[in-house]
This record gives sequence, structure tokens and C-alpha cells, in this order.
Amino acid sequence: MLTVSHAAQKCYQAETPEWGKRINEKERLFDVSHHTTFQHASSYFTFDIEDIAISDITFGLHLASPFYNSDQRSGRYCAKMFLSPDYDLINNYITKFWPTVGDAERAQAIDFVKFGVDIFQANIEKATQKAAELIKAERPYANEKYIAATAPKIAQEQLRMFISLIFPTGLDFTVNLTALAAMRLAAWTPGMRYATDKMAELIVAQHPELAYIFSGWTKTQDWSPKFLNKSGLILLGPNLKLNSITSTEKFVMPLSADMHPIDTLNFRPEYMDNSVCRIKTRVELSAATMGQDQRHRTISRSEPAFTGNFYLPPIPYLCDLKSSVNELMYKWLQLKNILPATLWSGLAPYGAMLTYEKDGSANAVAHEQAKRLCFCAQEEIYNLGRIEREQIQKTHGAESELLKMFEPPCYRTGICAEGARYCGRDLTKRNGGDFFPERKI
Repeated sequence: MLTVSHAAQKCYQAETPEWGKRINEKERLFDVSHHTTFQHASSYFTFDIEDIAISDITFGLHLASPFYNSDQRSGRYCAKMFLSPDYDLINNYITKFWPTVGDAERAQAIDFVKFGVDIFQANIEKATQKAAELIKAERPYANEKYIAATAPKIAQEQLRMFISLIFPTGLDFTVNLTALAAMRLAAWTPGMRYATDKMAELIVAQHPELAYIFSGWTKTQDWSPKFLNKSGLILLGPNLKLNSITSTEKFVMPLSADMHPIDTLNFRPEYMDNSVCRIKTRVELSAATMGQDQRHRTISRSEPAFTGNFYLPPIPYLCDLKSSVNELMYKWLQLKNILPATLWSGLAPYGAMLTYEKDGSANAVAHEQAKRLCFCAQEEIYNLGRIEREQIQKTHGAESELLKMFEPPCYRTGICAEGARYCGRDLTKRNGGDFFPERKI
């Protein structure tokens, strides 16, 4: 807390404060909501969190607050997550956080989780073969080593649509003191309350002088996404509607060198006007891709709601799994009337689709799309960016400077920014042809 006191005194003294001289941070700063002083380096904490449900991240830690940094275990790269599930761990998670759920109802929930896993495991070999075929078709310069290494990962990524979000995962989570205090007071699911309370306990154990920051804890009202439509559809792609673009006359075309490898758009005065050029969209995407979308914390999002639809990616579609989707969604809907809403939404399959509005500055969108229009990005989030690009081109013309926001680094330079992870994309199409095709993998 020395930096907090130092920062506070810095504001009100003509000379630099004496290092180590303390003020009453609680009374003079925290209690009167002068919290910016708590944002300095010593006020940040990183937690290694294991066995938290994916749903308590997507619908919890990552949902509303942009004041964190987080690196979560990948659903593409970590095969053990779905090939060797620990059902006892999931059962214990439900028992701990929803103790009023009866044995029969909990067993039905676990059976639902197992049903999705069975679909995944029964089709992963076939899906891997399909993925290899699609890589060869979409990425002509991908070598055999790349295909062999990548096909199983993409197959898993797309087949996980049948996996429940209640699955345990892990993440490194960095947060500052006041953000954690706010998240703890606002926590809206049992798992999120437990996680934020444990983080607070760990901080206070090492720094008992900070106990006042986490004093008091009143259980807030539970929250989970609304459910809009029981008569859902199987969709073969995400949806995006361009609602509005404002202050386009202020847009300044970003230079590639100012975005990669370090994105400086929000730091250079020449791009300040891009902060008031704003793009608003409404998206419908899978819960899996919602988790990816949340990584862009400079973009604002409205409250999400389940649409009742299910996203079936290209590989599971080629594996003839439409009937499995119908059965999975039927089983999930059956649970809706017998389980608490936070548990029911936590059991949602990755493929359950949600809708919300997005609002971002031109700088934020340029950063987002430089990442998401790369072929290394998940196909669904890539296709969302492609659709947005197409809609802007339709409304503002093919020569619009706004399209410069929708270019991966390789589009301008002809060089893959991923280095050894080059995807095999045909970079010659940047000079003619369709550089932004609809992807299947």
C-alpha cells in the first residue's frame, strides 16, 4: 500500500512525497471513493485458479468488468478436458454451489453432461479426418506436418459445441483491488461468489491491513441469461447486424506498423478521433465464441440472452450430427423447469447461441478484427468479422477507408504475423481474389 499513499500525497503536495510515509488510506481514500490511487502496481494480484466451471467465467468473471487480465485454458489445445472428464468433480461442483438440488435432479444434470461428452468422443476421430480434408481445401500452402498437428485441435474445437459449460477449466486471473472488491460485492452466481471471496481471503491473509476493502458481503440477486425461444433452430453460421456507424468523417486510417506487433492506436494522438467513430452491431453467436469475444475488453456489450438456437459448425455438420443437436437441446430444455436458473444456464452446451449488442470505437474494432480475421482465429469468430466487413462494404462502398479496420496484418504486408504458425492461407489473393472467404475450419 506504500504506492497508494505515495500516489495520493503526490496529488496534493508541491514536492514529491517521502517514500514510505503512510496516510490513512481507508478513511482518506477508500471510504470516500477516491479509488484511482488503488490502481497502482502494488495493488494488482494474480491468481492461479483451477477447477472453476467454464460457465462461471463466461457468465461470471469475464462478463461485465473490463478491469482484468485473464488467460484461460484453451478448448482447442487441451484435449484431456473432454477426452478424460472427471464427472465426480462436476457432481461435487453442483453439490457445493447448488445444495438444494435433489439427488435425482443432480443425476439428471450429470446424465446430460455425459450425453454431450459421448457425442464428442464417438465422433472425434471422424471429425479429425474431416478437419484434415478441409485444411487442405482452404489452406493450399499448409504442409503435412501442420495439417497433422492442427486437424485434431480444430476437430475438438468444433465438436466441443456438444460439451456443457459446467466443465471445469483453469485460468490465470489478474485484477486490481477495487475491481475485485466490486466484483465480489456484485457476484451473481454461487461459483463467482466463492471465487471472488477466496481471492479476497488470500489477499487479506498476506495483507491483513487491507481487510477493510473486503469488509461486509451481502449476497446479491442471482443472474443468468434470459431465454428467448423454446422453438430453437440449428444454425450453420453466426449472425451479425450492423446497427450504426457514427462520426465516420473523423476516421483516420491506421497504419499497419502502428498496429503490429504492438498496437499503438489508443496511444497515438493522430488516432484520437477514431475513439469517437463508433460501430454498433448486434450479434448471435455460440457460447464458445462468446468466450472468445470477451477477450476484447475495449468493446462494450449489452446483457446477453439465449436465443434458443444452436450453432452447428461445418465439421459436426459433415459428421451428420443434426439429430444429436435436437436431442441434446431437448434434454437441456427439460432441465430448465427443475433446476435453479444459474445452474441451468451453467449446464448450457457450448453450441447454445446468445445474442447481445456490441459498441466499439474504430480503434477497438481495428484491434479486434486484426486478430479475428486471421485464419488462426476460430472459424466462427472469423466469420463474424467477415460478415461485419461485408456489411460495411455494402453500406459505405468497396473503397471506404473504414474497411481498413478489417484487415489482418498479412493482408497489408503479405507476411504471416504468426511466424512458424503460418496457417497456409493463400496470401496471393490479397492482390486479387477473395481474401476473406467464408471459412469452414
